[in-house]
This record gives sequence, C-alpha cells and structure tokens, in this order.
Amino acid sequence: MSSSKKQSGSLQEKAGISPPEITNVAAINQIKKNRRQQPSSAELIDGILDGNRTALSRAITLVESTNPEHAAKANEVINGCLPHANKSIRIGITGVPGVGKSTFIEAFGSYLTQLGKKVAVLAVDPSSSLSHGSILGDKTRMEELVKDKNAFIRPSASGDTLGGVARKTRESIILCEAAGFDTIIIETVGVGQSETAVHSMVDFFLLLKISGAGDELQGIKRGIMEMADAIVINKADGDNIKKANQAKLEFNRALHLFPPKKSNWQPKVTTCSAITKDGISEIWDTISNYFEQTNESGFFPEKRKEQNHFWMMETINEQLKLNFYNEPEIISQLEQNKKAVQNDEISPFAAAQALLKLYFSKGSK
Repeated sequence: MSSSKKQSGSLQEKAGISPPEITNVAAINQIKKNRRQQPSSAELIDGILDGNRTALSRAITLVESTNPEHAAKANEVINGCLPHANKSIRIGITGVPGVGKSTFIEAFGSYLTQLGKKVAVLAVDPSSSLSHGSILGDKTRMEELVKDKNAFIRPSASGDTLGGVARKTRESIILCEAAGFDTIIIETVGVGQSETAVHSMVDFFLLLKISGAGDELQGIKRGIMEMADAIVINKADGDNIKKANQAKLEFNRALHLFPPKKSNWQPKVTTCSAITKDGISEIWDTISNYFEQTNESGFFPEKRKEQNHFWMMETINEQLKLNFYNEPEIISQLEQNKKAVQNDEISPFAAAQALLKLYFSKGSK
C-alpha cells in the first residue's frame, strides 16, 4: 500500500456530511435583545416588593457585581428596599464540610415552610483560589426545598472573603427581607476560617457537628463554640444515635466552662437527623425561645444596632479598597511596583507606601 494513501478507519469523518440547521436566528436575536434590556432601579424595587423572584435574583446579581458602573444602581435598589427590611429572623449555620449542612438546611427549611414561614437561603459555596470558579451546587443538593413556593435559594461564590461569606451577603439579606421572606438562613463554607463575618450579620448562630469524626475543629473549636447559640449533633440516626447522645453530653459539659454570653442566653446542645427529620422541631423551639428571651431583655434590638454600625464600617473599608484598585494610575503603578518587589529592588512595605501616597495625592487635588 502506498504511504501517500490515507488509511481508512471507523473514526474518520466523511466529507459532505453537515449537521442540520436547528437554530432559529430570529429567536436568538430576540433573546439577545431581551438580555440587553436591563430593568430600572424602580422596576427592580417594585418587583422585589411584589415578591417577584426574578427581580430579586437580578437585584442580588447587581449588588454582587464588582463593576463600578453598577454600584450607583445597586445602592438605589438597596435604599428603596431598606424601609421594608429588618422584619426577619436571621440564622447563621456553620460546620465542617461533610457535616450535612445542605441536607440539614433542606429539612429545617421545609419544616419552617410547613409552619407558614417564608424562607430565604443564602448559601455560600467555596471558590477555587486558582480559577476563582465555584460549582454553586446548593440548589442541586436541596432539590426538594428549591421546588417549595415559600422558599428561595441563592447560592453565591465565597471568592476571597474570609469566613466563606460572600462580599455582599449583608445587602442580599435586606433584599430578601423586602421581598417578604421572614426567615433568612445563611450557610457558610465552614472550612475553618474566621466565622466572625457571618456571626456579625445574623441573630442566631448555629453550629452543626457530627459524632465520631475525630473533631476536625479541634484547633478553633473554642472560638466557634463561644459564638454558637446552639450546637446540633447531626446524623443522629441508625447506629450513630448512641454516639450522638454521648457527644451531646460532652459538648454540654464543655459549654458550661465558657464565660456567660452578653445576652445571658445559655447555649443549647441537641441532636437531630436531617434524613429522618427527628429533632428538627426541637431546634426551632430552641431558636424561638432565644428570640423570646433576647427580645424581653432588650439584647436583640441592641445587637441589631451594633451590627448596623459594624457593616457601615465594613462598607467603608470595602469601598476604599474597590476605589483604590480601580484607579487607573494605581493599576499602572501597581504592576511596576509588583515587579520591583519580586526582583528585590524595593521592599513590599515601601512599595505599598508609595502606592498609597500616590492614591491619596490624587484625592487631595
């Protein structure tokens, strides 16, 4: 056989065969046109107040945007919704990966909707530090709750935010409250970073644990347990019930060693199974008792005021950082200083001081 003659094979593509035309050009153009038509701030606010899920989702996307051009519109939407916010119970839920946070939230959220509650879940998914991508699979894991007409699930990528809380979660809470959701659940990544961020935006902080797992949080257990208002031992079913009850006793003993909380609330330890739904109603009873006690003592409204102050300061810090990195001259000089630091031509501290001096000199003109 001649070497110039092509070998035939089953995997070779036959010439002259093309896929059938299945695209509708008119439909594609209409979709593109609709995507370009962005609703105004007033339209988004009206939609949110009417409970429109699409308007709520688009507003949260707008708020999460890092595009400086979107900031003014996002602030208009937040300010328009603010008078209708602050009428919910905010619950933070954390725990190590594998503790069953998503399964628990689905069981807990479904229980609350059966009680007539409107539940919004702001689930934060871990992001890759290399690609910055996120699977955002919470809607897949909560397949029953996502179909509940009284529930709204919004997954967001954690990005580079400490504690696994999305950068604009606080503003998303306001939008969800304005949309009529009376119970807001925030699920953190739970990878062992500081959970101060989520603790500073919720009313009740719930720590999920599992028994017999070697206590993965040993190094930071005290810090998180001091913040927790309740510890729930999940997966208390089957052969694991005895271990879960033993873990409950151990955590109860540990909690009594901690100093009293400012709220004078004694954190509770309970067990539950997100699969069998055992213990779910008792957890809601604990949360309800907490709100009753802290409202009577005046701690609850005072804590909300402290949180508002904290998030004002955080917003200032975030905006200064955003303005700094979006300044054209800083963008140019940053690359030069970066190379100089890498080549040991200048110290990191001197390079940072030079950039800050340049930035503040721009502001003084």
